[in-house]
Amino acid sequence: MSRALHEQTTKTPVPHPEGVSEDEFKAAMARLTAGVVLVSAHDPDDGPRGEDVGMTATAFMSVSVEPPLVLVSVRDGSRMDEVLERQPRWAAALLTEGQRDIAGRFAMKGRLSDRLLFRELPHERGEVSGAPLLREALAVVECHTEQRVRAGDHNLVIARVLASSVRHGEGTGPLAYFRGRYGKLSP
Repeated sequence: MSRALHEQTTKTPVPHPEGVSEDEFKAAMARLTAGVVLVSAHDPDDGPRGEDVGMTATAFMSVSVEPPLVLVSVRDGSRMDEVLERQPRWAAALLTEGQRDIAGRFAMKGRLSDRLLFRELPHERGEVSGAPLLREALAVVECHTEQRVRAGDHNLVIARVLASSVRHGEGTGPLAYFRGRYGKLSP
């Protein structure tokens, strides 16, 4: 048997027809460092005055400069997914290395109320989106959804940036996510 044929026949088989296992995929993707954002929206259909909703996201990125587009990935059927399906205007706050606790709170499954979480945070109402904007974030962008794309168990929400502001100067670093933990980038 030739060496090439031997290598082909002795390779570890693919765990299932669709590709790698969930554990293998998660282990590989955990090595990708990501920035952390708080996605927020105001849900006018929840209660008499509406409800502010927030979600920590690490799958957020710039897509295009012309036009200015961003993308966030949200779990299909999640509260944020349902809100963004009805409410096209939302915001994303790029978190600082000192906002680990905010990221953790809005990432908790089964939390009781986003309204209570926002009450404790210094924020203002976005003029364009109506969403709560964190005052102490690195930057905030206010967005309008242009397209939603189903991708496995998530939806990719592509949005035009309608307004943005930088809130901190060069001395403050971003919050990063690596191997399942929040941290800061070393200079």
